[in-house]
Amino acid sequence: MWRNIVSNFLTLLIVILVALGGLVAWAKRQYTEPGPLAQAMCLRVAPGASIQGVSGDLVDHGAVSSAYIFRTGAQYEEKAGKLKFGSYLIEPNSSMQQIVDQITAGGPSTCGTELVFRIGVGGNDVLLRELDPKTGDYEKVAEYNPETETPPEGFEAKAEAPDVRARVTVVDGVTSWQIVQGLKEASFLAGTIDGVPAEGTLAPDSYEVKRGADRQALVDLMKDRQSKILADAWAGRAEGLPYDSPEQALIMASIVEKETGVPSERAQVASVFINRLEKGMKLQTDPTVIYGVTEGKGVLGRGLRQSELRKATPYNTYVIDGLPPTPIANPGKAAIEAALHPDSTPYLFFVADGSGGHAFATTIEEHNRNVAKWREIEKQRQENASGN
Repeated sequence: MWRNIVSNFLTLLIVILVALGGLVAWAKRQYTEPGPLAQAMCLRVAPGASIQGVSGDLVDHGAVSSAYIFRTGAQYEEKAGKLKFGSYLIEPNSSMQQIVDQITAGGPSTCGTELVFRIGVGGNDVLLRELDPKTGDYEKVAEYNPETETPPEGFEAKAEAPDVRARVTVVDGVTSWQIVQGLKEASFLAGTIDGVPAEGTLAPDSYEVKRGADRQALVDLMKDRQSKILADAWAGRAEGLPYDSPEQALIMASIVEKETGVPSERAQVASVFINRLEKGMKLQTDPTVIYGVTEGKGVLGRGLRQSELRKATPYNTYVIDGLPPTPIANPGKAAIEAALHPDSTPYLFFVADGSGGHAFATTIEEHNRNVAKWREIEKQRQENASGN
């Protein structure tokens, strides 16, 4: 009898062990295989949050099938007590293991609220925006001009939340002086800047920064990035260009940047100025004259006077031959590429066409007709504006 009892007990034990093994294997698959989340979500891990609270949030949002397995897996990997606060973009079908890795690795938040200081040609603005995890697009929450407006009610409280990311965005075509002035106004940055960098040497881009980041360090990063962009573009430049150095190409890129805001036109505009250089013609471009008047310190805010167009200055391309001595703004990567890979065209002239772009011409007669059309468009617009 005892032998039967022992035999039955061993059999039962084996069955239990096999069942436990199967259960463990199933739980492991649940932990490591793709999860049930159908659409991306933003998971906020608050300071001091517990693995139990986070697992509950994930279950509520349909991101994990079992809070218990999620917690057990995190504990087994010795990560349950290593949560890093922040806002995390959880991609569809992320496994429990992937989510645990994400929320314990730390680093910058990948969703939630973002504070953006935007340095533009016509001025600066500050905005709060939130990433919609379902579309991947940012939605504006609030915005104001720091030079002329006070923050909207509740703006500062939201902006100062610990998991809000900070970003500085520099628009293509701003001057170095405008960038320095803008960075001084960005209250979430710290430190001073060692003077205004040489024109054209800062890369317009969007820079994620930490609160209290050093302003000079950010300027240095902009310099390094622009230097690399120019070096790479110069190394792969088209043959036969009328530039003696990368610096001259940067000057041309800045002119192209200021002459057109239409991406598809950049290489065409570059071809016009290159054609004029090769024929010994003056560039005759208003943005260079404007830079000579403003010295890059803001926007002119009016039309050029005839006296300014006639005055001999290093930047008056109606008077001087060839390129001005320096860039007239900080060109973006696309403008640099256009200056070093221009279209092959016969064009020597262009003028606004009323659509936001330009009409290009090969002969002065054709150009004059385009100018007449543009003046008629301007006249009509003025009449419509005065009639309203």
